[in-house]
Amino acid sequence: MPYNGIDNYRHNEPDRLGVLITNLGTPDAPTTPALRKYLAEFLWDPRVVEVPRPLWWLILHGVILRIRPRKSAEAYAGVWEKDGSPLLIHTAKQAEGIREAMKQRFGTNVVVGFAMRYGNPSIPRVLDEMQQQGVRKLLVLPLYPQYSASTTASTFDAIAKDFTRRRWLPDFRFISHYQDFPPYIEAMARHIESHWAEHGRKEKLILSYHGVPLKYLLKGDPYHCECHKTSRLLAERLGLGKDQYMTTFQSRFGREEWLQPYTDETLKALPGKGVKSIDVFCPGFSADCLETIEEINEENRDYFMAAGGESFSYIPCLNATPGHIDALVQLVEDNLQGWAIPENSPESLEQRARLAEERKQATFPGRSDI
Repeated sequence: MPYNGIDNYRHNEPDRLGVLITNLGTPDAPTTPALRKYLAEFLWDPRVVEVPRPLWWLILHGVILRIRPRKSAEAYAGVWEKDGSPLLIHTAKQAEGIREAMKQRFGTNVVVGFAMRYGNPSIPRVLDEMQQQGVRKLLVLPLYPQYSASTTASTFDAIAKDFTRRRWLPDFRFISHYQDFPPYIEAMARHIESHWAEHGRKEKLILSYHGVPLKYLLKGDPYHCECHKTSRLLAERLGLGKDQYMTTFQSRFGREEWLQPYTDETLKALPGKGVKSIDVFCPGFSADCLETIEEINEENRDYFMAAGGESFSYIPCLNATPGHIDALVQLVEDNLQGWAIPENSPESLEQRARLAEERKQATFPGRSDI
């Protein structure tokens, strides 16, 4: 089996350290064909849907991919921007923010890239680009603060699968979660406080996380617990009592039971319980996307207002705000501890090149092609 190498590799090239941030993914366009391709990749992942493959193949290709792509394309068209999907735009800006901070600290020998678990830019493509740039140590940060097998572990699967085809594997570190990382909690708290200062504070703060099937929790997935820990720490930092906030779960799919309480059912019920004004924030989403813009700020807003609510305020995700970038940079730097950042001074590069040439000539006299 051929293994992926490095084009025209020279052994005197400087080593670099790579930081790869990843997110869930996005279709290439808000069209039915693009959504069919994207959903086929996403929903076929056994980490996402834990159903026996033969049965799931029939359901996926016989039913879901015949119906859902058109509906999803309409939803994406409503949030699409000229530069692409919101998730793609925000993730690119987050990578740029981290890249600029790392450049200021370490020069050009730290390479920062971003990839999507499903869709483009793909993980194999970006890893290939990083390897071509000389990355020999790689830190991967999936932008999922709370660990779940359906998101974080799926990203690890994709990285590991790619590594099986590479000739030279980098030293490798993987950040599996950061649900209680103090700078992350602080960034969210300040973001929410800034929103309150500008728009006023409502009666209750709803913290809505993406849902997963209940059976994942029962099989040992820590996602549910980590979501509640994030909520508790954030509420403590904001000085909220237990009756001033709620943790809910959105985006369920299919007929089986998912983590509860469900966001949509909660928002339909709150006005009847006397809660007429709410703020909604999504701590598990590092960037605004279809699930926050369309599902929360449009669909669930309508549910709340139709049920008798009087004021609904959506607090955007952290996106590429300075506080979020600072928190992510600190998370990256904490996880780079113990890894020497290669020097990139002209003197060090010249010395490396001279030593490499001396070793080459000693081993392969007269050769100039290696």
